[in-house]
Amino acid sequence: MNRFLFEDKTITTLISMNGVFAMNQEPVESIKTTKIETRTNHINEKLTSAEMGKLWATYTGNTMAKCVLSYYLKHVDDQDIKKVLENALTLSESLVKSIKEIFIQEGFPLPIGYTEEDVNLEAPRLFSDEFYLHYLKYTSKAGMSIYSIAVPLMIRPDVKDFFIYTLDSTVKLITQVNEVLEAKGFFVKPPTIPTPKKVDFVQQQNYLSGFFGAIRPLHALEVAHLFDNIENNVTSKALLIAFSQVAKNEKVQKFMLRGKEITNKHVETCSHQLHKSNLPSPPLLDNLVSTSTFSPFSDKLMLWHKIDMFSMKIRSYANAASLNGRRDLGAMYAKFQMDVSLYIEDGTNIMIDHGWMEQPPEAIDREDLAKG
Repeated sequence: MNRFLFEDKTITTLISMNGVFAMNQEPVESIKTTKIETRTNHINEKLTSAEMGKLWATYTGNTMAKCVLSYYLKHVDDQDIKKVLENALTLSESLVKSIKEIFIQEGFPLPIGYTEEDVNLEAPRLFSDEFYLHYLKYTSKAGMSIYSIAVPLMIRPDVKDFFIYTLDSTVKLITQVNEVLEAKGFFVKPPTIPTPKKVDFVQQQNYLSGFFGAIRPLHALEVAHLFDNIENNVTSKALLIAFSQVAKNEKVQKFMLRGKEITNKHVETCSHQLHKSNLPSPPLLDNLVSTSTFSPFSDKLMLWHKIDMFSMKIRSYANAASLNGRRDLGAMYAKFQMDVSLYIEDGTNIMIDHGWMEQPPEAIDREDLAKG
């Protein structure tokens, strides 16, 4: 029997993964992680701003994940996909539990995050089973981005070990997701390009051009990031379609519809770049959303979810731009980042207007203190 092990400093949970196999029918590799070091050895070390911020964001994000994954598990038929969802939920629960203990020991006020009030587990099915795998891949990539940046910023050993554990577990989760996607025939591989025949060097400045004259084909890193951004955005678009169908608040609904249009435009633009080099792009996932208009989630959760995921797009687009060598692609990503930044700002204003915006830890306002 193949088992996945998630272990933190207080709990050890075993989840049976019978029946989950890769294409070669070999069992998926077991997940094993080391225990997170306890706080007692570091009693005199206060949390740094980086540690506070990353723990706060991880706690809030995983309280939301618990709501979403709990709902998915109420509406899943495929047993292999169900086991991956169970695995993901157990990971989120263990992260929330570990951070809660650190915060309590520090006298740090627990963030409210998202609770049972933000999810209706009895709501009708909103997504197909296949969508859950794409969703987990989409959100795991965002999580890995947060956790990988956190690791080198952490000083206190228990917090550093926590984020190493979190990153390691998330890498293993996304590996499982990809294996099941492939086994089910849902996995879309990035395009292939010819293997170079020899090492070569760029000879002319027109290598950087992209608007006029002779435009070179895309290089491998440009292809990789165009593909990755399309893959993220087709999942994001399907989620926006679903949220726009079920949102109760008119402003939230309009926000979701606007996000869908922005995302669709970005998909079309990136796909066009691949197609100009005669390369395929990932297909849309719109058909994986049901026709239900009964919301399983609060408007607050759905709005924050999309603000959070659009924030991740800024990093993804910036990363793609940094590895790009053509001026037209650089301009494209700059436009994308402007679209996303304005969208996030408008969504944040809706959160603030409704009293839904929980404030992260912040530095001291010395000018305010000086005023007495």
